[in-house]
Amino acid sequence: MGGQRARTDVEWSVLLGAAEVLMDRIPALTDQLIGDLVKHSPLFDLAVPRDEHWQQVSEAMHYGIEAFAARRSEPRKDLVYAEELGRRRAGQGLPLDLLLYAYRRAGRLTWEALLDIVTERDPDALPVLARTAGAMWAGIEQQAAATAEAYRTAEREMRQRSDERVQALLDALLEGEAGVELAARAAAGLDLPEQGRYAVVVLPADRRDALHRIEAVGGMRLFWRMRTERELAVVALGPCSLDDLTAELTDRCPGPGGISPVVDGLTELGRARRLAETALRTCGPEDRALVRLTDRLPTALVVRQPELAAELIASVLGPLLELDPADRAVLLDTLDAWLASEGSAGRAATRLYCHRNTVFNRLRRLEQLTSRSLSRPHDLTALTLARDAYRLSTTPPPTLFPRQTEEQDHKIRP
Repeated sequence: MGGQRARTDVEWSVLLGAAEVLMDRIPALTDQLIGDLVKHSPLFDLAVPRDEHWQQVSEAMHYGIEAFAARRSEPRKDLVYAEELGRRRAGQGLPLDLLLYAYRRAGRLTWEALLDIVTERDPDALPVLARTAGAMWAGIEQQAAATAEAYRTAEREMRQRSDERVQALLDALLEGEAGVELAARAAAGLDLPEQGRYAVVVLPADRRDALHRIEAVGGMRLFWRMRTERELAVVALGPCSLDDLTAELTDRCPGPGGISPVVDGLTELGRARRLAETALRTCGPEDRALVRLTDRLPTALVVRQPELAAELIASVLGPLLELDPADRAVLLDTLDAWLASEGSAGRAATRLYCHRNTVFNRLRRLEQLTSRSLSRPHDLTALTLARDAYRLSTTPPPTLFPRQTEEQDHKIRP
């Protein structure tokens, strides 16, 4: 605790003599300091048991007085103890400003006690003691800095552990572990209602940077969880709608991505996650949009039943599969354009940069090959679903996660 200037023999004599007497007064000084601290704030007693507080203050004073009267080359036990107290008080929840106040108050009481001792023993030595005041207060500042740094480090570590625990709870809910106790703990950790309006958003791996770190948008709160092949966001919708969510996220990410329907509580997040993943699986390589499952339900039925989808392709599109790939692609692209144009051959022709009669001719050929009529609702439905199944099974987006088997789908259904 010494200053830059070497102490004289007279100063050492005054300091050692005063420190020896001061050691005997530590119990009384501890009583006084504890009383002053509790009077300043009741949080001291609320955070730290009185017996523990008394013992630790006494030890801190002991190490502080030792350091004040010690040579600079000796170990600084006071700083080691200050770090220990900083970590302990962080764990006990005592505010840092109160901890630093305690150090300042202890320094003042110690200095006043030193003045009293020297005044009683040798008043003429008061000027000598005054020359050591700077070193003493520098030492107290070092103790305060050490305890503050240890406090902040411990606080960061506790916050990280707390965040990790909460994120683990959120992961468990997303995996379908929907216990009431689990939901209650996650709700408390995230400051969310157990019963509320939630949705889940799923992005494939190559789109994760587009929305990463967006934690609030349009009055909604987003909680992100990263996976190897995808990234998930639990969205607390509040009063907002899925239309609001889709609009806000579309402005920030061109997709693809999947959005679940609204669920009514944290215990439903596992189901919402599965539905959002299914929505994403309906996206083809050309899709650049965030899609809602409710807008893709027919296609979702196809992707959730891969064996039936294969049968549908073979039954409805079988003759097309025997064509030259380029010829087959022309017919299916024409069907896509016609469906996207809501059955308008003129608008489909504009999309395809060809004459409307060309569109009619291609569609008639498609009908002849498949023995299906686009004017019959049942046949149109079959062709549409078969087209989706073929598109998603032959050219899946490279970042989509593996499809589950029918047996796996059955296991994860709520």
